[in-house]
Amino acid sequence: MTLEITHVTKQFQQHTAVNDLSLTINENQIFGFLGANGAGKTTTFRMILNLLDPTSGTIKWNGKPIDYKQSDRIGYLPEERGLYPKLKVREQLIYLGKLKGMSKKDAETELIKWLERLKVPQNIDKRVEELSKGNQQKIQFISAIIHRPKLLILDEPFSGLDPVNVELLKEAVVELKENGTTIVFSSHRMEHVEQLCESLCMLKDGNRILHGNISEIKRSFGKKNLRIETDFDLTFVNDLPGVVKTERYSGGILCQIENEEISQSILHALIGKGFIRKFEIDEPSLNDIFIEKAGESYE
Repeated sequence: MTLEITHVTKQFQQHTAVNDLSLTINENQIFGFLGANGAGKTTTFRMILNLLDPTSGTIKWNGKPIDYKQSDRIGYLPEERGLYPKLKVREQLIYLGKLKGMSKKDAETELIKWLERLKVPQNIDKRVEELSKGNQQKIQFISAIIHRPKLLILDEPFSGLDPVNVELLKEAVVELKENGTTIVFSSHRMEHVEQLCESLCMLKDGNRILHGNISEIKRSFGKKNLRIETDFDLTFVNDLPGVVKTERYSGGILCQIENEEISQSILHALIGKGFIRKFEIDEPSLNDIFIEKAGESYE
């Protein structure tokens, strides 16, 4: 079930939140949206969900416009959390499951499974307001997936979680994808997108500035990263031909170089000056690419 966004624009009076956006999200993949606050990610999600009407353009899933008849097959985790703080987890999530067409028994079975999967089974009969922020986030996540959606939209799903629980939720997202769910998500953390996604769309001020397969995007960028650690001073590396910029860290430097071949001339310049602990070339990070394309740091 392919999700097709075709020439979609959304205007709020004089402000254009999304401008002529076109992209295709194929079935059974994890697709990432990147962009600073105000870039248009959440507005795009709300149009996909039919919560907002586009000013122009079309959005189709499996060749048809998304309407309320398809809502039982879609899950949504909004950036602004929306659980009822006074209600207990069990009654609240079973109710939400029933709204999506589940029987009480199926909803409870799915709830118990996911509480155990996310290591919070003890919270089933607690009120939401009694839970930590991280555990509230887990319950909110379960509310978005309890009905086993075929399309899942996650807006900043990892915010408020410590590193251990981020990994737990990432594993759950991958598991859902492997079981046939198409997942679209946004994150302020580029490494999450790099680790999880096959393809992405970068937005800036409502405009698409980059779109495609992550591996292909990195290859086509051209520039590479080179990490060097030695027991001698590396200040001179900054002035070598082909070195775009350098960033110092404890024990070495990270260089951005014009292409992979430049690394060989840098290596020749290092040989004979002392012990080289590390000389490692890697693909550019998404942050490097974002800075190049957007003219500013992502954060």
